[in-house]
Amino acid sequence: MGAVGEKTLPRAEALVVTESSPRCKKMISEHTIELGGNGHAVDPPYRATQNLPGRRVPYDQVTNLHIPCFGANGKPASGKCTQPGFGDIARFLVLHRNTASRAQSALFTTLASFDGTNGAQPYLMTLVRGNDGNFYGTTHSGGANQGCSGCCGTVFKVTPTGHLAALYSFCSQPNCTDGYSPESGLILGTDGNFYGTTSVGGEDFGDGTVFKITPSGTLTTLHTFHGDDGVIPAGALVEASDGNFYGTTGGGGIFGNCLLGCGTVFKMAPDGTLTTLHDFCSQPNCTDGASPNGGLVQGTDGNLYGTTSSGGSRTACSSLGCGTVFQITLEGTLTTLYSFCSQLYCTDGDLPEAGLIQATDGSFYGTTLGGGNTSGDCNLYFTYGCGTVFKITASGKLTTLHAFDYTDGAAPNAALLQAIDGNFYGTAAAGGENCSGSPGCGTVFRITPIGAVTTLHSFCSQGNCADGSYPYGGLVQAPKQVLVRNNQ
Repeated sequence: MGAVGEKTLPRAEALVVTESSPRCKKMISEHTIELGGNGHAVDPPYRATQNLPGRRVPYDQVTNLHIPCFGANGKPASGKCTQPGFGDIARFLVLHRNTASRAQSALFTTLASFDGTNGAQPYLMTLVRGNDGNFYGTTHSGGANQGCSGCCGTVFKVTPTGHLAALYSFCSQPNCTDGYSPESGLILGTDGNFYGTTSVGGEDFGDGTVFKITPSGTLTTLHTFHGDDGVIPAGALVEASDGNFYGTTGGGGIFGNCLLGCGTVFKMAPDGTLTTLHDFCSQPNCTDGASPNGGLVQGTDGNLYGTTSSGGSRTACSSLGCGTVFQITLEGTLTTLYSFCSQLYCTDGDLPEAGLIQATDGSFYGTTLGGGNTSGDCNLYFTYGCGTVFKITASGKLTTLHAFDYTDGAAPNAALLQAIDGNFYGTAAAGGENCSGSPGCGTVFRITPIGAVTTLHSFCSQGNCADGSYPYGGLVQAPKQVLVRNNQ
């Protein structure tokens, strides 16, 4: 029985986070890197033509982009902004519960809103459910500390009934040796603790960290990156069957074909001992890929699978390549399974930012930020198209299941979720029915295994975008029995 004033509803639910304000910028390796946000030309869905680690380009490479200006009501104002840094939409991020009905619609409820002190702007983050039934995640900014100009970030906990609290505020240690600005979410380890990364900070002014945090909020820094072993870890970790943790860094490594390095795949033991398994761009013309921004997934065959957002054998979308799908063994042998933009006009997609999931049929499913449909609004607002959903086998046979057309979403930036009904659910960071005259405010969608798409929610459908906008993170499915307040 639930508490007084609450009732138990037998329905499956999904949780999603949205981002609704500009993030911060910082200096890395003497290059000004913009961490993006609404109205910023350097962050998806506002892509420049050069892809660099962590979805960012330096200011001096952002030219001739048309960025919507936003008014105080969160809606696009008249005219266009032609330089980065504009935007005045909803200030903080909101956390949502999205319950699909049998009809092709969704009951959408805002669970909690961030207020800055408990965090702000969760970015490439999907919530994870703890053993206690609560949900845990990270925010890129906000928190109790200001040593990083408000961009420190937090680890937070939210209950199924919407109580939100910060467990840890980054940059709590001198010189931010505990790291700051986490971009990805957490994973739940077999030991009951959570593991994650920060994109910057660490010992000796490092380039990001790997950390462990208990459900009560005690944080331990396990490793600090310093260039050659990686820069800007942006994807979530995976705990493999051997008990070690595996992940990617969007930059760094020993090959310098990319501005901040071309990225790595690494293995980390539970005690923090880190081994680099692969340095991207180790092959001529980066045919092995570059800039992996998503996390890894371990397949049923024991190997790890992932994506790179650039590199590969195809260069129709960029001289750096259009992205790849790869397989890598636990010992570090990498095989490129597919290079995007292999089809005319990149109808197979390009620039995959998110990781993969392995479905119950044994195939892997993912999204690409661009490619696919390049007509209409997809051509007007997106350099490379509105993005795709794809299926790929372990042997590398790729099938494009859906090409977004803007009305049903654009620029999907997160991994998919296969729910208990067998369908896939995800978010698109742009497109949708609202915020006309702009790249759009994003959607939640459902796609069947054969590619039939239903839009469940278009963001900014409420006044002042109270329901949020720009969902960069993915979904997590809650148990079928959930507690909700009567007034919800």
